[in-house]
This record gives sequence, C-alpha cells and structure tokens, in this order.
Amino acid sequence: MSFRIAAYAVCLERGRVLLTRHVAASGETTWTLPGGGVEHAEDPFDAVIRELSEETGYSGVVERLLGVDSRVISAAVAHAGVEHQNVGIFYRVRVTGGRLRAELDGATVEPTWTPIGEVASLRRSSLVENGLALAQTLPATGHVTTTPVGGLIQH
Repeated sequence: MSFRIAAYAVCLERGRVLLTRHVAASGETTWTLPGGGVEHAEDPFDAVIRELSEETGYSGVVERLLGVDSRVISAAVAHAGVEHQNVGIFYRVRVTGGRLRAELDGATVEPTWTPIGEVASLRRSSLVENGLALAQTLPATGHVTTTPVGGLIQH
C-alpha cells in the first residue's frame, strides 16, 4: 500500500472557486484544487500556501481548517496498481497577492477562477467535491461524507 498526506486550498471569491487542471502522465486532464503532497518535516499549514504559490502564482493566508478526508483507493483503480491511501487536509485560503499563472514545470496547468455553478459540468477530482462541501457546510467534526467517484468525478 502507498500512502500520501496532502494539503488543499479552497479559495472562494465572488461565487467562484480557484481550480487547476491536473495533467496525468497519460495526458488525461482533471480539474482539481490547488494543493499537493506535504514534504517530509513540512507542516501541512505551510504546505498549502507553498502549493498555492507553485501551482497558481498567488500568495495567500490560511483562514481556517475545513477538515480532513481519508480515502483508500483500491489497487484496481489506483494509478500505480497498488492500494493507495490519501489523507487530504483542506484549508480555506484567501488570496492576498501574486499574479495568476500556470505552474512552472509541473503537473498542473491553467489555474482558473470557476463559477461554482459550473463546477458540476467539469471532469473533476473528488477533492473538488469534498473541499466545496466542507467550505459550504463547515461541519463541526471536520468530516464530510466521501464523494462517490465515476462519470465526471475522478479520484
């Protein structure tokens, strides 16, 4: 089994959410939230701001912890062909500066402010669903029901 801890930014502004397009090695693309893996000895609180900057060109500040999503992806579905657990830590992040641009030499491209009403029509990661659900409901436990994948929603 592989394991990953990641931090994701939910940036909301005037009815829009900041998304990036992830490009898989196969060339397949999926919309997702800015964020990614927490490096060894890095605090997830710092990782989410680093990832926001790397993937979008923006600087930001964490406004609050939204919650944590832990999911296991079966070997049959996981990209590496082995069972994988992803622990995603979601933060509400406010953009404070910088200039929107694509990630330099990375797997994410086309950072875009997307109207929330248009998200449902996009081929997107389940991270988007979970991040928006946490931001909209602010559950006291910080836990949201795992989003089923399939159709336009991918792992």
